Amino acid sequence: MKWFLILWAGPVALLGSWYWLSYYDMSFGFFMLTRQTHDLVFQIYGSILGIPPEDLPPMVARAVAFDSLIVIGILLFRKRRAIAAWWRKRHAVSPKPDVLVSDTSLSSAP
Repeated sequence: MKWFLILWAGPVALLGSWYWLSYYDMSFGFFMLTRQTHDLVFQIYGSILGIPPEDLPPMVARAVAFDSLIVIGILLFRKRRAIAAWWRKRHAVSPKPDVLVSDTSLSSAP
């Protein structure tokens, strides 16, 4: 399961960091992180797919969000017994001890 998460989160983090750094032109002297390369990459992918380059970032974001939901669903399915036990424990009614229960009030307040 650890490798599954690493193989999912690694490319997502790499893509997200590249997109953010190149979008804001924080190149640190590296050509791949320039805004010019950013625009060129989306222009090439847009022409390959036959769609405007401006439509690609929202499509990629939706794909990452959908994949993330699938990964979270797989994780929740694998941990369903632990989650169910936690839920039952959290909502279990705990009986009050008899020591604290009394018929008369010890308060002298009116």
